Amino acid sequence: MTGKAIIFHGTDAHPDVVWLPWLREQLTKRGYAVEAPHYPALNVEPISRFLPKVLANHTFDENTVLIGHSGGAALLLAILQHIDTTVRQAILVAGYSTKPNTNDEPVLQDDYDWAAIRGHVRDIYFINSRNDPSGCDDRQGRAMFERAGGTQIIRDDGHFGDENQAYPTFPLIDRLID
Repeated sequence: MTGKAIIFHGTDAHPDVVWLPWLREQLTKRGYAVEAPHYPALNVEPISRFLPKVLANHTFDENTVLIGHSGGAALLLAILQHIDTTVRQAILVAGYSTKPNTNDEPVLQDDYDWAAIRGHVRDIYFINSRNDPSGCDDRQGRAMFERAGGTQIIRDDGHFGDENQAYPTFPLIDRLID
């Protein structure tokens, strides 16, 4: 079964960093229609103003797979809360639902409707690392997992890529996507 995959980059990033281009290629080979938008205002503009723009730029249905890294994973929580359909999968890599460090986090909502989030995704995965230098660690993953259910995967892989950590491929994500 194929469908559409939408891959959201993290804060201060773009669709051509770390494992994102590799995953686009893998999913395209498998027959997915892949969207990898560039959102420079991600985690800069308040979520209340940013989210409507994101929702207007994409369509979501039962064959949609959402993947987000870091700030893009935090964005997935808002998307899942506010869409009016159930998507097939959501994979939040180095995601968080509360401030992971001292940086401003405009991508975060003040609170979340966890029942709505869970109701809008068939399978949700939280992939976090115990040694994430940005604070998007296993405790952040556990907090989301306890509220939304799904599957939590804990690794020791830093931030799964950023300017100081090369992470050109991510086979685990490719295997998780059905």
